[in-house]
Amino acid sequence: MSAAPSAETTPAASTADAEPGAALHAKVPLDFALLAVAIAGVSLSAPLVAATAAPALAIAFWRNAMAIGVLSPFVWLRHRRELLGMGRRPFKLSLASGLVLALHFGLWLPSLTMTSVASATALGTTTPVWTTLFLWIRGHRPPRMVWLGSALAVAGVVLLTGVDLSLSPRALAGDALALGGGIAAAGYVLLGAEVRRTVSTTAYTYVCYSTTAVALLAVCLASGSALGGYDGGAWAKLVALTVAAQLLGHSLLNRVVRGLGASTTSTAILLETPGAALVAAIWLGQTPPVAAYPALAVILAGLALVILADRRKAA
Repeated sequence: MSAAPSAETTPAASTADAEPGAALHAKVPLDFALLAVAIAGVSLSAPLVAATAAPALAIAFWRNAMAIGVLSPFVWLRHRRELLGMGRRPFKLSLASGLVLALHFGLWLPSLTMTSVASATALGTTTPVWTTLFLWIRGHRPPRMVWLGSALAVAGVVLLTGVDLSLSPRALAGDALALGGGIAAAGYVLLGAEVRRTVSTTAYTYVCYSTTAVALLAVCLASGSALGGYDGGAWAKLVALTVAAQLLGHSLLNRVVRGLGASTTSTAILLETPGAALVAAIWLGQTPPVAAYPALAVILAGLALVILADRRKAA
């Protein structure tokens, strides 16, 4: 996972959403194109994490810290006024989103060492179900097709990863952590969608990632996770992870969530699972599982239902 759930956040996407409140329907085709790039970016996350010789929590810290290092000159030179002028409510929500993103990383990454990868993946990618449930609790009434599409997309992930639940205490604890990571990712997507109604991607993402980095740094220091001493190859992979999964992954998801909505965005994130399998096949020479392609078709079918329901609701 790479959680949790932006064009102008990166130099490569600095032309995206300069005017919050502009007509969104004209940006929908661009949003879907950027969503595809985001999914490709986060699909590189799992293979890169697996190939990086560093503690999982340290990897999570560095991908956020490096992203802030890249964004800082751009933000303070071109978006200083907007950043300093953020209202109290969106600023607090951005801080909360950063803490929830840190919680997602802090729960899901350790779960990979406690339970099977299949279980951690399947439970960690229940995000769209929790997103839809949270929307319902808040008084929204998602169409039946959104519920059906979310469940179908999650079923596609289960088809790919399999169901491998164990009754050992350690594995059950890992399953609980993975499930918590999926719930946290839903909170991250929903908070981002709320902030992005009035705040640009750049300002929101900068505050969010900064908060996540600080929170993860505290966790790393408290847990004794080594933050250095890696070889050159590990640092190179951390840079690649930052660019692909953070700047072109999470940041673009933050960009499109305003136009596409939380349900569509969180459901699309499930494509990371078959995407990572295909990346591993090409890069690491791992043969993709037999279920990869039918699972991809099932996830796409679920995503199509969610998109169709959202478009009908917006019409």
